[in-house]
Amino acid sequence: MALRKRSEIEPEFKWKIEDLCASDEAFEKDYQKLMEELGKPSPYEGHLEDSDELLYEALTTMDGMEQEVERLYVYANEKFYEDMGNSTYQGMAGRMASAMSQFGAKYSFVEPELLAFSKEHLEALSKAQGKMALFQQYFRNLLREKPHILSGAMEAVLAAASEATSASSDIFASFNNADLRFGDALDSKNEAHSVTHGTFSVLMESEDRVLRKNAFASVYAAYGAYANTLAAMYNANLKQDYFYAKTRNYNTSMERHLSASNIPVEVYQGLIDTVNQNLSLMHRYVSLRKKVLGLSDLHIYDVYAPLVKDVDMKISFEEAKQMVLEGLAPLGSAYAKIFREGCESGWIDVYENEGKRSGAFSWGAYGTHPYVFLNYQENLNNVFTLAHEMGHAIHTYHSNKNQPHLYSGYRIFVAEVASTTNESLLIQHLLKKTTKKKEKLYLLNYFLEQFKSTLFRQTMFAEFEMITHGLVQQGETLTKEELCKIYHELNEKYFGKDMILDEEIDLEWARIPHFYTPFYVYQYATGFSAAVAISKKILAEGEPAVAGYMDFLSSGSSDYPIEVLKKAGVDMAKKDAVEAAMKVFEGLLDEFEEVYEMEE
Repeated sequence: MALRKRSEIEPEFKWKIEDLCASDEAFEKDYQKLMEELGKPSPYEGHLEDSDELLYEALTTMDGMEQEVERLYVYANEKFYEDMGNSTYQGMAGRMASAMSQFGAKYSFVEPELLAFSKEHLEALSKAQGKMALFQQYFRNLLREKPHILSGAMEAVLAAASEATSASSDIFASFNNADLRFGDALDSKNEAHSVTHGTFSVLMESEDRVLRKNAFASVYAAYGAYANTLAAMYNANLKQDYFYAKTRNYNTSMERHLSASNIPVEVYQGLIDTVNQNLSLMHRYVSLRKKVLGLSDLHIYDVYAPLVKDVDMKISFEEAKQMVLEGLAPLGSAYAKIFREGCESGWIDVYENEGKRSGAFSWGAYGTHPYVFLNYQENLNNVFTLAHEMGHAIHTYHSNKNQPHLYSGYRIFVAEVASTTNESLLIQHLLKKTTKKKEKLYLLNYFLEQFKSTLFRQTMFAEFEMITHGLVQQGETLTKEELCKIYHELNEKYFGKDMILDEEIDLEWARIPHFYTPFYVYQYATGFSAAVAISKKILAEGEPAVAGYMDFLSSGSSDYPIEVLKKAGVDMAKKDAVEAAMKVFEGLLDEFEEVYEMEE
């Protein structure tokens, strides 16, 4: 069936983009005004230390302009995503990308000037009262960064060198996305399937084991042919990262990256230690997978094969909204009211149309409601997508409502907490409600898979990064053989004795783009653990836990992520949240095994 054109989608299933900007004509008028302002030299450059009054004026002016750039940028891109074949909006999005860069250039003087202030002046500003109190947290951050900011001349050298030193990451991205090609994979009927980055995950979830094996072999044959080059790229990335850490007076690369959100190194190490202490549960899941799939030998290419075929549930969008609303009932009537408002007031762009971008996300600009982008299909997986994206949206709604623009955004460390909390509550509601064995197994497997892919897999990635960065910091150069050995041993440890580790998986390190953004992936695992712990707390304690959770949702970045999460009753500086998540995982394994053995 051909996709409908954008104009054929009913208005009630489209987001109200006019709440962000009234029309394209209004956009053009506001854009011209913005560009005029961006074209003017800043009167504040070189004068930030003249007086606190002038400093306040400069910071509020910059913040106001950033809001306007953000609003127009989001409008242009959301219009573009509605129909990516529309050249008008493609051009509009391109112009706003340029405007964003011009804004950054215009105010690039601010932080270097502020960091040139004396420590005493910054400390005074971090405790300022009156209207300047708005910027206390902003100056607290600058004060933390000051020991790692170099002289003006040194900063200029590092800025000039950054393009050259980031070459390994750029080369990998170009090679991986533009140059690398995979051979077709044959299925059990000898029919060929195209293997691309986009189709690989789909093929690995196929029920056809021959196809899974051949797709797996195809991908790793391609990476294996360039393994020495890829090892050199990754090694160069590790070395340049440590160079910046040392130059900026950090002890390690990890410390440098965690410092941005004021995350103690102990949080990273604690995650790995706690997951390692509970790997017997992952091994148990692998054994369960082997049993349910009915395999005498479980290979690594079987790790994504569905344990339960898709449940034949055709769920309309209206039914999906009601299912999610019922699942989120433990969050209380105030949360339900906002959820209904989002569904009924033009927050959501629901259905696929010709030219519409794929996937789902939540986005928006300060001063208007958040937006949710879907390509809704009438199945259970898409019901969870609705719950997930509305979790993001309602987090943004609360942060925007309760924080000034300056602190309305939230760090990646907490970004997935609200979305995963929603999914966790929904799953546990549906598990209680369903009486059908197949549906219950599907739901249990859905949640188990989230643990496997988010908590265990991302922690394994985090441990690989910790090991490889550590070795380079000790002066070692990592070869293809050494990287493959490290990766093989980690797979052996995480998957256990029931998993046959095909030699190709030793090369998986070579295809993970996130390794070129160091010490990032651990946040998926910590965020997931926090969300599971929070949902468990809400179901056990009710209103007191909900009140703390709403406080968390309302905090934005007004404090550091660890402190913000404490409001929801979770302290990620301790191991409690990860241990609580492991208890939930163990309970899900128990329940799956019990239901699986039941008679129909």
